[in-house]
Amino acid sequence: MSITSALNNAASGLTANARMAETVSSNLANALTDGYAKRNVALSAQQVTGGVRIDGIVRQTDRGLTGDRRLADAALGGGQRSANAMQALSRVFGDIGAPDSLPGRLAALEQSLLSASADPASETRLTAVINRLKDVTGTMKIQSDAIQSQRVQADASIARDVNDLNTALEQVEKLNGDILRLRGSGLDTSNAQDARQQAIDRVASLVPIRELDRANGQVALITTSGQTLIDGKAANFDFQATPVITADMTLASGALSGISMNGRPLDPADGVGRLAGGALAASFALRDTTLTAMQTDLDAIAADLITRFADPAVDPTLVPGAPGLITDRGAALAATPLEGLAGRLQINPNVDPSKGGDVSRLRDGVDAAAVGPVGRNTQINAWVDALRQITPIAGTSAAGLASRFEEGFSRARLDTEADTAFATARWETLRTAELSLGVDTDQELQQLLVIEQAYAANAKVIQTVDFMIQRLMEI
Repeated sequence: MSITSALNNAASGLTANARMAETVSSNLANALTDGYAKRNVALSAQQVTGGVRIDGIVRQTDRGLTGDRRLADAALGGGQRSANAMQALSRVFGDIGAPDSLPGRLAALEQSLLSASADPASETRLTAVINRLKDVTGTMKIQSDAIQSQRVQADASIARDVNDLNTALEQVEKLNGDILRLRGSGLDTSNAQDARQQAIDRVASLVPIRELDRANGQVALITTSGQTLIDGKAANFDFQATPVITADMTLASGALSGISMNGRPLDPADGVGRLAGGALAASFALRDTTLTAMQTDLDAIAADLITRFADPAVDPTLVPGAPGLITDRGAALAATPLEGLAGRLQINPNVDPSKGGDVSRLRDGVDAAAVGPVGRNTQINAWVDALRQITPIAGTSAAGLASRFEEGFSRARLDTEADTAFATARWETLRTAELSLGVDTDQELQQLLVIEQAYAANAKVIQTVDFMIQRLMEI
């Protein structure tokens, strides 16, 4: 080996060791940085001049594991979105059998009617019936308002998600370009790749995606249902938020917005199209399916209550089609649409003292022309029988129908929480496995000691060559 070759070998070794020391220090400094991938220096032997050549910096990642974790991100985001809505409603609906739940309110109403039946002359007991009726109608309005409030929140979440999706896709597009230019200049692209991975992770939290490699280090993103989000140029999504939503407003009626991509609706039927599977689709499901079905069930209970008390067979003072004891804002059931009925229930003003009515009509009939005998409880007993009657439409009593609604909601909430718990466990497992590929500080410190020794050895070679040249010059 010539002296020149020895110098070349040692110099290249020093350069490689310096780059490796720099890489190790970067790994140690970013050991706790989220989204940072461990770096290694790729080396190879120089075939002509000898020594070592730096081929580049390699990011240590597992593409398959990262892809699975991103799908778990989407599933977890959707599950948490649904679970949060269910938990918020559970605080309003109350526990099954609780006094402030709808079945509890109906049970209290029935008990107050039985108490009034035992002493129909007592104005106090009749007033208690009015108060329990107001509890029932007030509770149904609160529950109806809570459902619509959650629909508004879901709609607002969609608007935020679409904005976040556009921002993240724009970042991926820009970083694709940065990586292309850096690679063309022979520079390290690791930091840009880290930033791109974080942007892709934000996309994955909203919709389930797969990452596809493209030329020159660029990537494309496609949803698991086949919708291209970016392949060169990023797609642009639009959504119009609706700040006030009522029960009759739906996507099908055109009152609510769906998502458009590059100016064209994704899917007029469900609004989300092939973006389904993550938090974004979960908000659409809440707004347009889950919560609307819940409102429909609650409105059916309201309609059942109105019907029970508006039957002339129950209250002979009523004519067919006239408002009964419970009304739709003073009107009969058929006078207005059914959507949102639970939020419009009111006591007939004829029996409500706060509206100029008389509580004696609980004893005599809603449209009674005159006050009857104070000791007669026939009409009060008829109200009790109406609540207890198993009607052909409902198939159960009024309290039974309310209990069925509460039980259905509880099952849906528990199912949602169970699905979310599974999604959380799966995400944590995959995330832990992904983090295990990150920086091991002990291993990096050991590597640093090896680099130090190699650096010293290469420096010793140069020192030795220098000594040899000095001796030659002395001869």
